[in-house]
Amino acid sequence: FKLEHIVVGLRVSSSRLHSQPKMAEMPAAKPQRTSLADEKCSLVARLLAAKEASGKTFDQIAEALGLTNTNAANLFYNQAQLKSDKVAKLSQIVPGISKEDLAAMQNCPMRSFDPAILQDPGVYRFYEAITHYGEAMKAIINEQCGDGIMSAVDFFMDVGTTTGKKGEKRVVVTMNGKFLPYLEQTAADNTTPAPRD
Repeated sequence: FKLEHIVVGLRVSSSRLHSQPKMAEMPAAKPQRTSLADEKCSLVARLLAAKEASGKTFDQIAEALGLTNTNAANLFYNQAQLKSDKVAKLSQIVPGISKEDLAAMQNCPMRSFDPAILQDPGVYRFYEAITHYGEAMKAIINEQCGDGIMSAVDFFMDVGTTTGKKGEKRVVVTMNGKFLPYLEQTAADNTTPAPRD
């Protein structure tokens, strides 16, 4: 076969492929209902926009509400519940928050996180620090308190800064959690034992 014959053959094959009847097109997918994650993302975006418009820092908002700065920040990331006695004050210091969003902030939040935040160096550094120092931290807690863990519910966290000996700014993170001892599961204290068939 000559080269031109091969080219002509390819063109004929191609034209036959294009002439085949098309498969029936799939119907357009119905729009899905907005997920809780999408609703939370939209709420957080509105809250942060209102905070930006107010010109207030998380420290200023925390001081006005009588909260730690991380608790105040978590309100805006829908990771903490806004208590009813704080609503009026928050509305005053951040007036851009709508009544609907203030109501949403008072609901029990779905505490969660997007794994993608670990890609941010500022967040990942804390993850790295905990994994690097984790065993040492646990050992010291066990030595000082016994067999148990630190609560992250009965818990306070505060983020601040200090100045080092060389005049450099340094970050200070304080975690203050209640010690929770592991319970020895004595049968006599188990008020609802599982049934045995």
